[in-house]
Amino acid sequence: MAEKAILFDTTKCMACRACQVACKQWNELSAETTKCEGTYENPPDLSHKTWVKINFTETERNGSPAWLFSRQACMHCTDAACVKVCPPKALSHHELGMVTYDKDLCTGCGYCVDACPFHTPRTNRNLITGIAKMEKCVMCTTPGLDRVGNGLEPACVKTCPPLALQFGDRDTLVNEGKSRVSALAAKGYSNAYLYGENELGGLHVLYVLDDSPQVYGLPVNPKISGVTVATQSVIQPAGMLLGGLTIVGLGLNFMVAREAKLAKEPGRAKKEK
Repeated sequence: MAEKAILFDTTKCMACRACQVACKQWNELSAETTKCEGTYENPPDLSHKTWVKINFTETERNGSPAWLFSRQACMHCTDAACVKVCPPKALSHHELGMVTYDKDLCTGCGYCVDACPFHTPRTNRNLITGIAKMEKCVMCTTPGLDRVGNGLEPACVKTCPPLALQFGDRDTLVNEGKSRVSALAAKGYSNAYLYGENELGGLHVLYVLDDSPQVYGLPVNPKISGVTVATQSVIQPAGMLLGGLTIVGLGLNFMVAREAKLAKEPGRAKKEK
């Protein structure tokens, strides 16, 4: 089955933020309390109830001020740090390539938050129970709200007025993205780039950029940190081993203590003789 992806064309985005509204509506996410910060950009960041956000970057082009618009949400990496470090395996890869999430398995440990090179996952802690849960975009694959599994586009793609978002087979979108980048280069955008084709094994959200990634606030060469690798290959296995040894030790301690107690019972020694 062909992997799916979203192609985001920054040159078509007009920052209407219809994608933000559609995401909230479809995924039944509540609104944020915001305030005017001198820009139409809001809310200020992703949160447990805001899974996609359009970022505004003020820059200068040809001596005049200009705005650049970019999409902030889960990138659905092939080599996903969040999947690697999640102890209860609440995060996993869907058969279509995107990173899905089983909220019931999440323990709120926050490893995914620290590991993600794009700083996407967000956690929310219940002040009464103390239980924390992570939240992020799952590309509309949540059970009961699964658009993709029912042959539909993700809500953000469906609602995008300028067609800056496109959903389809990843290979097809990579070719489309390359074509658009070539067209931009022909128009003089020498730094035009297709972001996500190769980064972290290939992202399932691809960006057509008319300038370099750092201009749009994207890491130039995103990598999984050494701490993440150590967590997966050393710390977690060692923790499981120590946990197992602790259980065995407690069991042996119980058996020894029980035998000692029985040995002190009146009449036991005579009976054994």
